[in-house]
This record gives sequence, C-alpha cells and structure tokens, in this order.
Amino acid sequence: MGHAMDALDAGGSTGEPEGSRTGGPEGSTEGGERAVGPPRVRLFAAQVLRGQAQVTFLPNAVTGLLFSAALFAAGWEYGIYGLLGTAVGTATARLLGVDHERVSTGLEGFNACLTALCFAVFLGAEQVSTALLAAAGCVVVTVVTAAVVRLLGVWGLPSLTLPYCLLATAVTIAAPGFGRLWHTGQGLAALPLPASGTTAVEPAELARGFLAGFAQIFFMPQWYVGALLLLGLLVAGPRTAAVACLGNAVGVATAWGLGAPAARIADGTMGYNAVLVALALCGVFLPVRAATLTYALVGAAAATALGPAVAALFAPSGGHAFTWPFVLTTFVFLAGAKSFPRLTGSDAGD
Repeated sequence: MGHAMDALDAGGSTGEPEGSRTGGPEGSTEGGERAVGPPRVRLFAAQVLRGQAQVTFLPNAVTGLLFSAALFAAGWEYGIYGLLGTAVGTATARLLGVDHERVSTGLEGFNACLTALCFAVFLGAEQVSTALLAAAGCVVVTVVTAAVVRLLGVWGLPSLTLPYCLLATAVTIAAPGFGRLWHTGQGLAALPLPASGTTAVEPAELARGFLAGFAQIFFMPQWYVGALLLLGLLVAGPRTAAVACLGNAVGVATAWGLGAPAARIADGTMGYNAVLVALALCGVFLPVRAATLTYALVGAAAATALGPAVAALFAPSGGHAFTWPFVLTTFVFLAGAKSFPRLTGSDAGD
C-alpha cells in the first residue's frame, strides 16, 4: 500500500517491524537467489507472497503465506484469486521493467491482489468472465499504479490502494451494463438510507466483529479469517500487531459511539479502514512514537466516521466504499503531518 518504497519516496520512515525486511524470512538478500531450488521460481514466489503481505504494508513472505492461508480458509476460490492476482500484477511489473526494489518488496502485487479479490467477490468467483476480467484488471492496475506513483510523488504522497480503488470502482459501477459480466440480476444502485437496527452489541458479536475487521481488508466477513490475518501481523512483529489492534478497537468504539448498527460492527465493516490508517500513520510513513500513535488513532476514528459518507456517495451509482476512507484519510493526515515536526521526527527537542 504505499508501503516500504513509497514511504521512502514520500520522505517518511519505512517503519518495518522486526523480521519484515525483504531478505529475512527467505534466507537470501535478494529474495532467494542463493536458496536451494530453482532460483527464478523461488524469487518470484517470494515476491508474490510479499505482495500479499503488502496489503498491510509488510514486505514479509511468511506473513504473505499466512494471509494466503487465510484466504483459502475463506474459500479455495478466494485463495486462488488472491495468489494468481498478485502473481499477474508482479509478473506484469517485471515484464514492463518496473524498478527491481519495488517488485522485490511486493509493492507491485498488493493492488493486483485486491483487484482480483474484488472482482471475485462482487462479480462471482465461479464465472469464467470474472476470471478473465480479473486477469486483465491485474495488468491494468499495474499501469494505473505507475501513473499514480508518478503523480502523487510530486506532493510526496504514497500511492496506497488508490490504483485498486480507482479500477474497482470503475468496473463495479460499469459491470451491470455488460450482460457477460453481471450475473446477479438487478443492479445495486440505490439511494442511501438512514441507519436502522439495534445498536446494542453483544460481547460475542463484539469479539467476532473485532476479528472480522481484519478479514474485511480482504473482503471476507469470517472471524477465523481475521484471526489468521492477525497471526500474520503478529509474525511480522508484535508492535505491528499491537498498532493494528488499537486501530481496529478505535474503529469499533467510534462506530458504536456514533450509533452504527450492531450488524455493521459484527461483520467487521466498521473496523478495516481504521486498521489500515493506524498502520500507515504509526510506523510506516511516520516514525513510531507516542505522538504519532495518538495521531494515527485519531486518523482511525476519522476514517471510521468517513466510511458511511463514502458509501452513501457511491450508493446511487451502485459503487462501494472499498478502501476509499483509508486512502482519503491517510492522504489528509500525511499532508498535515508535514506541518507538525513532533510527528515527522524533525523536532530535535522531542
């Protein structure tokens, strides 16, 4: 998501947690060239797994392997779409000659991973047309990523999941207009309605919703998928997992405090943007310190409040919020941080 290389391009800190450097888990400084087995295959496999992990800013192949296992736990088709989508995006970047460091750390795979999963979830994973569109989309999103990186680099901002959001929004809104792509009957366009349903959350629902908040980063509602994803974060580093948990908790608390329906909290849709914002603003693009943690948690609350606004904005066209709240909130908070020396680490007296 904007991630290790984007953090450097944006003038921030990579904030990589312990064990997440690109040469660590694979036993090679170049992703496996000197490891036992076919070097090219091992290298490409490591790049793909890092691409999976980069959905949460982590160039860690072990974390990516756990993330892939989580997707297979949700359904074998989602595991396949996630892996092959990441592979197509990574291979496209390699063929186009994208900077080796970006490819090696997985920065050219995560937007493709999310694009493929998005199409599988919203257009039907079992459809041949979905598989073909996902493959094409993973190629296109690589081009969109290059354009976004270049454009946002002018302002020192990372690309995050903006390439995926742009493509996913365009395709899901356009899909009902094509009979070979849309297989679910009527379109989803509808006027937004006020929140309804009980706001009382049972403890069991709260626990499931907390774990599902991690799973919803990959569109999955199952709590056990979220538990595997959290394990992947923990493997990358306890600090990373702690920040993600705090962000998730703030998202859930903000949603409950504002009166979100209990069902929205229980299915995890009120927590996933908060997780991503917290990770981005504390340890990836800003250094880890008490001030940035507070700043990140404020951002997590803001992204949670922004979620229904984005959903209402896209509802009349049949679109979805995706990770737009995370992208927009992070852009604003990163741009603002440049004016706050205590956040950027340039305040010598801190």
